[in-house]
Amino acid sequence: MEQPSLNLAEVVTAPGVPALDPWSRLSPVQPSGRHMARHRIVTMDRANPAHMAFDMLRSKTIKLMRENRWTSLAVTSPTAGCGKTTVALNLALSLSKQPDLRTVLVDLDLRRPRIAQMLGLNTSYSMEQYLRGECRLEELFVRYGDNLAIGASIDSRLHPSELLHDQKTAHVLKRLRQALRPDIVIYDLPPMLVTDDFIGFLPNVDCVLLVVGAEQSRQSEIDVCERELSDQSKLLGVALNKCRFAAAQYANYQL
Repeated sequence: MEQPSLNLAEVVTAPGVPALDPWSRLSPVQPSGRHMARHRIVTMDRANPAHMAFDMLRSKTIKLMRENRWTSLAVTSPTAGCGKTTVALNLALSLSKQPDLRTVLVDLDLRRPRIAQMLGLNTSYSMEQYLRGECRLEELFVRYGDNLAIGASIDSRLHPSELLHDQKTAHVLKRLRQALRPDIVIYDLPPMLVTDDFIGFLPNVDCVLLVVGAEQSRQSEIDVCERELSDQSKLLGVALNKCRFAAAQYANYQL
């Protein structure tokens, strides 16, 4: 008979025996620096001076989230191609440099998942399976260093709106937070103006970082996104990405 899946949040230890830290059950990963550089991930080894822009973004993000007692952050963009996943992954890796901070990065752009590819991960399970309760946390999530957990898969889904809007998904992610107890959870979400995937998931996050592409995002698109997020008191800030004239030759951030 098939044994039921074990939820790390429900593990009970014997009296006097220290509880096993769920982070220790996650498989460690060490992405190739060369592979990461090809995907413009500059905060892992900090060899590229562009990492300083993300370190500044990290410090401002921590400050604002602590002041407002926020713990969950969505990263999105008006449309595709603005580099939101690149920003999300660079920010997560920058946060991992803070030894007293635990961060979880979750790829919920189910139509076009990119994080696993950027990290060079080969996963046996998909994010969809995890959200449906068909695999365990440690079967999908991996650990970079001691304080960054990453949930990502390469499998895409054509119609993920219903899954992202489902209350069961919210419950699964709540159990994830209960198990790992992160200080910050970053959700890489789909673009705001392309589908309804983002809107249905918005109630599950405390704040949103809007990534706009220089010479790509239209002012009217940015205005619509800012207005909607501001009306719901969700806007953490706007990140201007792909700016050729930034001092760091990579990005300019406004929070």
